[in-house]
Amino acid sequence: MTTRQRAPNRQRNLWAEFAIAVFRNGLPLPKHNPNTRVFMPLPKLGVVVVTFNAADVILDCLESLLASQGVALRIAVVDNASTDDTLDLIRAWASGTQPYSPPVDMPFGLTASSKPVTLHPAGHQAAGDSHSITLIETGINAGFAAGVNCGLAELALDSGIDRFWVLNPDSAVPADTALAFARHEGAFSLMGGRVLYYDAPDIIQIDGGTINKRTGVTGNIGLGCEATKTAHPNPADIDFITGASVVASRTFYETAGPMPEDYFLYYEEVDWALRRGDLPLAYCPQALVYHRAGTAIGSPTLGRPASPFSLYFKHRARLRFVRRHFTSSLPVALIYSAAKAIQIALKGYGREAWTIVLGSLNAAPPPHVRRILSKDAAEIAFRPPVKPSQEPE
Repeated sequence: MTTRQRAPNRQRNLWAEFAIAVFRNGLPLPKHNPNTRVFMPLPKLGVVVVTFNAADVILDCLESLLASQGVALRIAVVDNASTDDTLDLIRAWASGTQPYSPPVDMPFGLTASSKPVTLHPAGHQAAGDSHSITLIETGINAGFAAGVNCGLAELALDSGIDRFWVLNPDSAVPADTALAFARHEGAFSLMGGRVLYYDAPDIIQIDGGTINKRTGVTGNIGLGCEATKTAHPNPADIDFITGASVVASRTFYETAGPMPEDYFLYYEEVDWALRRGDLPLAYCPQALVYHRAGTAIGSPTLGRPASPFSLYFKHRARLRFVRRHFTSSLPVALIYSAAKAIQIALKGYGREAWTIVLGSLNAAPPPHVRRILSKDAAEIAFRPPVKPSQEPE
């Protein structure tokens, strides 16, 4: 027998020996190397930041977002026709021609990001684990919710994003907040965390919102309390999540639809939360946000009353909300407006008191309120509200 003829028998014998060894000892596995690293893609989190004349605060917000760790952020900056240098500042900062240094009063450590930073146009879908920023110019100030919805629509094009974080531009966030939101477990509609005052970082601005169904007045859980001495709230006790920092799940967004736009300012997130159906609200204790309250529209702070502009839209929105969701409470809500106006008038704020009355009655705004808005923005802000039967499904 030749060598060529004996080869098949030798191969059969080797396979037989291998089969017997596997039967007796099991299939041999490769040895584990502790130095081998397995790379998993980072979780994605969409972020919507709506700006309007935010040049004094926007860079702190963006720099703190870019410092986020353990998560890939897809940031949509939506500018609502700012009349200051917000857009020019963002572009100069991104190119590296506008230096950035964290302010001395930043509540946490922050190192400036490396430059340049690419500002993508609308429609761009970033890949990989690096953070990305898309800059969108709406060309008109159609209100906070309209800006949010523009950003949400942009981010929703990326099927890999299942959570959308709406964040005010006058906020700064620690490096682990975004990851906490991205990895919080369980199904939810809207999710919030602890919002602290930027200027008093140990004091809570809001842990979650409550609604008085008789007056429509909203309340801030934890307002003014020391953060280190205050327990986190039970999500079941929360009625809504503040629009300064709210995370929407894709399931909620696709079910409830975009944020209602006919309030223009205030109560959009309150109304939105009531559209959640059976999806619960969620609270993430590890997510901290430091918020400079009312920098753009004059909302009240710990040491300053609200501006007439803020008062008009807040009380108009409150009554609009009550008419829509708690119609039988309308008389009580109007009595509350009258009492609030009298209270402020007795403190010497007559113009503010009259502004509350006009807003509550859905009357035309006084000149000192209307002139703050451009002609196009005013036409949107003061058009009739959407009737329930006209709202999108």
